[in-house]
Amino acid sequence: MLVSIVYDSGYGHTAKQAQAVAEGVSRFPGAKAELIPVGAGPVPWETLERSDAIIFGSPTYNGSLSAKLKQVFEDSTKAAWNDLKWRDKVAAGFTNSGAQNGDKLNTLTSMALFAAQHAMIWVGLDLKPGNSGSRSSVHDLNRLGSWLGAMAQSNIDEGPDVAPIESDLKTAAHLGQRVAEVADRLARGRAVATTEVVASV
Repeated sequence: MLVSIVYDSGYGHTAKQAQAVAEGVSRFPGAKAELIPVGAGPVPWETLERSDAIIFGSPTYNGSLSAKLKQVFEDSTKAAWNDLKWRDKVAAGFTNSGAQNGDKLNTLTSMALFAAQHAMIWVGLDLKPGNSGSRSSVHDLNRLGSWLGAMAQSNIDEGPDVAPIESDLKTAAHLGQRVAEVADRLARGRAVATTEVVASV
């Protein structure tokens, strides 16, 4: 199973989050994570077409996607959307910002809408919100309380050697593993359905 992680990172914080997502993917037996930083070279459209799942990542700038990832989204019209080459692939997303909120939800919503336009199957977090009670803390998974994707927060005066904090990275890893699990379940379901169709002919 191939899971591609297409992401942008301005200062290294979102790249660290992407690496955690990849670690989570690799926890699932037989799953391989392919990190694809946008702007590092041509977009490997053939790799994305071969992928069982694509996870998108972006810092939240001014309440939205980074310009580099948005450019990839626009370029995908000719490369993938015209022929719906990503139909029924699993999709998910993650984002990071300096503010606790930072309107990160808008970034994830933009990713989910993009995935829907490509006829992809969006997978969110299956975690209850952490850090939401008197006995909880910032060390909880999903401490920022997102369901649509993995959110992280990095203090603007700290580098990627310090931020985002461990709980945000563990949340990202959880998302990566969940995507691999769902992609495998769908693939096995399709295989069974195909076998049943062949057997009935």
